Amino acid sequence: MTPNTTPPEHDDHRDRGSAPSSRRSQRPRRTTGRPRTRAAQRRALRREVPATVGVLTDAHDFHAMRGYDTFPFDDHPAYLRHVEALLTARTADGLHTSVALFDPDDFVQYCTDEGIDPDATRSRSRFTAAVAARGDALTYTGQPLGELLPRLIDNAVRQATWEYAAALLADVGACADCGEDIGKASFDRAFHLLSRLLEAAGPGAHHLVCSVLAPEEHLLAALQAQRDTTSTTARMDTVALTEFVTVLATAVALDRPAGVVLRTTTSDDTPVRLHGWRLQASRLVPLTEAEVFSAYCTDATTGEPVSPEPNVEYRAGFAVHADDPDPHH
Repeated sequence: MTPNTTPPEHDDHRDRGSAPSSRRSQRPRRTTGRPRTRAAQRRALRREVPATVGVLTDAHDFHAMRGYDTFPFDDHPAYLRHVEALLTARTADGLHTSVALFDPDDFVQYCTDEGIDPDATRSRSRFTAAVAARGDALTYTGQPLGELLPRLIDNAVRQATWEYAAALLADVGACADCGEDIGKASFDRAFHLLSRLLEAAGPGAHHLVCSVLAPEEHLLAALQAQRDTTSTTARMDTVALTEFVTVLATAVALDRPAGVVLRTTTSDDTPVRLHGWRLQASRLVPLTEAEVFSAYCTDATTGEPVSPEPNVEYRAGFAVHADDPDPHH
């Protein structure tokens, strides 16, 4: 007797006289279009492997790499044209590609730490992969290299700023009186100040910039926040939020000179509002209208006056109520 191999859920088809073979013949052929040979399968698999391209964005960095015999280029503009052609070709093939900033000094340090030869193609490839693994790469979407490189540089600067600020907070240590971690307490305080500022700013598209004169660097962090008229909280990118709060927290922890400026847009037919504050004793102290105007309309390098922006109102900072006790550190 032949055993019944029809699954239980298909028994109703047998009862109605439908032959199992006729049902199988109606199923779509799932193998249609699949690569048959091993070479074709490898090519198909390669199309699913993402890649990261490290780019030497300026002539100085490019010149540093020319000292390696395995580096095949001797002209920076021509090198950039080759990079753009590679990116374009990969996009045309439907391949996912990200782009990372290739820093020669970091590359040398990486090779030293890993014990590998810097004058080797594989070493450059490993370093690029390590940079991408840190999250320092941008997805290439087909834009011209002239548009991508400034974003790449800005991304690298932001990452370096955050790392430096985070290191400063980590090195502050604990409070001698209560043992509390000063870095963490300062981060919490900075987040509290930002929350209160955005709460008082009201609805609109807000662009904030925090400037801190740190011990060895001038730190800048920017943040975009959007608050609707129907909401009491603002929407922000979490990474940018962390970077902004970390930079502000360094000023709180180290009692460094710092300022925050806010640009708010509410609609197309109303002027943009500009406000400003200085950080003093872990509080945001409003600048006067004249101080805000001076800050925006003075060239930071030359000290010469700069024309005011059209359709912009320079206003005094508003009160930011920090209702928690003053930090005692």
